Amino acid sequence: MNFFLQPLTILTFFPLLGILVILFMNSEMKNAIRWTALVTSLITFGISIWVLTMFTASNPDLQLVAKYNWITVAGWNIQYHMGVDGLSILLVLLTAFLTPISILSTWTAVEERVKDFMVFFLLLEVGMTGVFLAQDLFLFYIFWEFTLVPMYFLIGIWGGPRRIYAAIKFFLYTMAGSILMLLAILWLGIQGQTFSVPDLILKGGIPANIQWWLFLAFTAAFAIKVPMWPLHSWLPDAHVEAPTAGSVILAGVLLKMGTYGFLRFNIPLFPEATVAAAPWIALFAAIGIIYGAAVSYAQADVKKLVAYSSVSHLGFVMLGMFALNEQGIAGGILQMINHGLSTGALFLLVGMIYEQTHTREIKVYGGLWKITPIFGSIMLIVALSSMGLPGLNGFVGEFTILLGAWGAGMDGGPYGSVWYAGISAAGVIMAAVYILYMFQKMFLGPEGSIVEEVKKHGHALRDLNWREIATIVPILIFIFWIGLYPAPFFDLMAPAVTKLVAALPIP
Repeated sequence: MNFFLQPLTILTFFPLLGILVILFMNSEMKNAIRWTALVTSLITFGISIWVLTMFTASNPDLQLVAKYNWITVAGWNIQYHMGVDGLSILLVLLTAFLTPISILSTWTAVEERVKDFMVFFLLLEVGMTGVFLAQDLFLFYIFWEFTLVPMYFLIGIWGGPRRIYAAIKFFLYTMAGSILMLLAILWLGIQGQTFSVPDLILKGGIPANIQWWLFLAFTAAFAIKVPMWPLHSWLPDAHVEAPTAGSVILAGVLLKMGTYGFLRFNIPLFPEATVAAAPWIALFAAIGIIYGAAVSYAQADVKKLVAYSSVSHLGFVMLGMFALNEQGIAGGILQMINHGLSTGALFLLVGMIYEQTHTREIKVYGGLWKITPIFGSIMLIVALSSMGLPGLNGFVGEFTILLGAWGAGMDGGPYGSVWYAGISAAGVIMAAVYILYMFQKMFLGPEGSIVEEVKKHGHALRDLNWREIATIVPILIFIFWIGLYPAPFFDLMAPAVTKLVAALPIP
């Protein structure tokens, strides 16, 4: 098949066509630029659905593979190698799904340099999609690093008062871990005579002591991106200062690049090191779950509360994946999607009220339910999904993860005990505490001072308009769908997860 007709190539690079059109548009044509970016992202989402129709759920191997020689120097052959399987298909769909939603949320929120904003946003979509599809380590690293650039500018130009500090901190933290991963990639390529991930997995044979060092090098990059405790300090700054659309994509997709990295590279490439490191990863995950929940409760800024909650929620993802059994890994993958939906929706809703009030201080709100009943009802649904209420998406992921972690301990697996599962279960209760606290302060009780403050500027707080409702409703549909009928999502990943677990040397 022709390179340009490969489905995964079309999916990855289609946003570049939208960028090309935008570059030739006058900067003052703001609405036309917005529509061009939105239509481009919607078509890209349509392409992702087309890819899904060609995906065979029962096949555990890579599908729709595009493989071409790219750089051949002195016997070295670096390939353009793309493929999708059950480990990545849902993340690819999530990326394509959240991008148009994020763009729609900027309609009135981004008024300055709209042309530049949309170009950077579509470039970010290209990089994120490439990360989830690349099957050559060199190609993966290019996409991985490429995502830093547009996100750096999105935070640094359109962010809050401390945007430069937050953008530089985000860039340096991620870059520092990536350098170690690059060294490990070079070692693997030189020793294995290939950068192809499937070929390296097939060859295997890396000595256990070497696996440890390579595992740690990759972990440095992925743990920072997740972010795992104690490497999380860049996240609250980046989230708080980023524009709303940037926060949605950062939480919804960019953080998943870290958890996906463990799944795609650490576990299959370094199986012995993975089994040996699992108790330590689980320990840090459990600490992150409790720490993230406790610190969330202490926040006065609602956006920072949501940001710290990501440390807790992604701790559950890591706990599930390093249970190293099918329940835990499947739950971890589903929870990646759940977190992208629920936390992405929370950031959208916080951004919507911030547009009217220009403050995120929890203490100045109050009584919003009476004033904005639609906004309050949607916020309640999303908040309950984030805290894992049965019937909504968060419960399914967290329950499956805890089932896997508990099972790993009971079966004498890599944990050796059920303590981490028990400790992490307390994080579910703590999530209910900080989320219900936030909701009670903002939506119930007497009207807060911000209501009068807004009136002084000549207008009252309004409820969500049709554009804002259209932005959030697609996410609500999936929150209920996954919560009530998760089987189709588990079916997509099940064969690939089974294959991954079967290759691990678990006693």
